[in-house]
Amino acid sequence: MNNFRGIVAAVCAYILWGILPVYWKLLQDVPAYEILCHRMSWSLIFTVVMILLVRRQGVLLAAIKDVKTVLTFTVTGLFLAVNWFLYIWAVNAGFIIEASLGYFINPLLNVLLGMVFFKERMRPVQWIALVLAAAGVVYLTLFYGRFPWVALVLASSFATYGLLHKKSCLPALDGLCIETGVLFIPAAVVLAGLYLSGGGAFAHISPTVSLLLVGTGIITSIPLLLFGYAAHNIPLSTLGLLQYLAPTINLLLGIFIYNEEFPLQRMIGFMLIWSALALFLVENLVRRFRAKKTLV
Repeated sequence: MNNFRGIVAAVCAYILWGILPVYWKLLQDVPAYEILCHRMSWSLIFTVVMILLVRRQGVLLAAIKDVKTVLTFTVTGLFLAVNWFLYIWAVNAGFIIEASLGYFINPLLNVLLGMVFFKERMRPVQWIALVLAAAGVVYLTLFYGRFPWVALVLASSFATYGLLHKKSCLPALDGLCIETGVLFIPAAVVLAGLYLSGGGAFAHISPTVSLLLVGTGIITSIPLLLFGYAAHNIPLSTLGLLQYLAPTINLLLGIFIYNEEFPLQRMIGFMLIWSALALFLVENLVRRFRAKKTLV
């Protein structure tokens, strides 16, 4: 049952992340660093309220007293901040398609990290998939003419975030509260300075923008809580299998809604990575089908 709930949680998280660019586009007049600071601050407030509602403050206080736990979630919080900032910047700078590439690569990185840190054996087809994905990155660098640094930083930062969550035994809600708590102080200092100087967006541009900035806490916390729950209940390889949902939605938004360029040269690089994902997906489905057939 936990496995099924974990899969449902992962699917919901990835769909929400898939449509997230629409939200950031509504805030494109606000600098990415300022959106990030609001995201940190309102996410903390949202998670604290949730913890009080479900009466988990005792668990949270016990976790905060453990130095190792606080250090772990300080590190995950930093990886999260890098991922958040770069993604917001990429969306509003017109790089939704390249950001989607990062999350197409991410599932394969999850498999690689699962092998290195959890001794999950990589099968021959998975190795082929990784080589194809690497070939796609090389092609985009050499023939499209630009190293896809946005994609690779997004992929590696979120894969590392997922790995560290997998190694932690703290529930998703409490972990997110500590992460945002660590990030809250510098974020609050920046926002206070902006507000006092009259240069911040909150309460200075429009009521709609202010409400959207407050809403960053909700639209950030819900998918992360779903992801954290999923990371504790299903294998990293399964997370990787499901993750293609979010970048597919991102890609379609970039092409058809925001009219970003997607020339043939770029499409070839993407097709190499999509081929890797297709191999990965088909091999997993065939293996599971054979396993069920054997049990019968």
